[in-house]
Amino acid sequence: MGLLEELNQINDVPILSIEDPAFKSYGRILRGYDLSDMTAYMEKRTMIPAEGNVYVASVDDMECMQQAVVLRDTVYGGMPVQVGFCNGRNTTYNGFEYHKGSEVNVAVTPFMLVLGKSYDICDNTYDPARAQVFFVPEGSVIEMYQTTLHLSPLAVSDEGFKDIVILPAGTNTPLDEKEKCDGGEDPEQRLLLQRNKWVIAYADREPLIRQGAHPGVIGKNKELFYPGRKG
Repeated sequence: MGLLEELNQINDVPILSIEDPAFKSYGRILRGYDLSDMTAYMEKRTMIPAEGNVYVASVDDMECMQQAVVLRDTVYGGMPVQVGFCNGRNTTYNGFEYHKGSEVNVAVTPFMLVLGKSYDICDNTYDPARAQVFFVPEGSVIEMYQTTLHLSPLAVSDEGFKDIVILPAGTNTPLDEKEKCDGGEDPEQRLLLQRNKWVIAYADREPLIRQGAHPGVIGKNKELFYPGRKG
């Protein structure tokens, strides 16, 4: 039995393959890219924390690689990008974010992603029952469209996960005071947490709420399980 089948046996929501047609409304699989130098850097130079996640928005060593230039010039049409990573052991939904511009993820290890649609946010609330969960195999390179709600990957083993994250330059960095505003008549501004980062969280997800995330996800934070971690 493969890992995807095992994940479906122990979780109460369907875990879909990124090869499933349902993924096409969230993003696409990028094929034919050799990202071995980036992957080798992640394997040798980055660690998975003992608890929680670590996110680094920009890593000079990876941004200088020719492989990053190729992605910049093809996927992003020459627009400036940043190359960073998210490593961790997360197993819960926590909330959702979106950006204005695609996000590319490179699965150094396998993981799951919980994905939704930004246009399903209504009056700054979101029902996570609308979201779908996808299994991302090791070595996959995917582009998530700007309308796709997402957050941190979720682990599928005790070892945790490693994910290369490529975004428009400046995304997920702190806002200057002059960039902050009360939103006026635009309710979306209530969700703006960092540059090019709009976030809606579960009310009981204290780390995000303390940062100023809007508590608009309905219900209690949901956890997903993997073989060896059930209940």
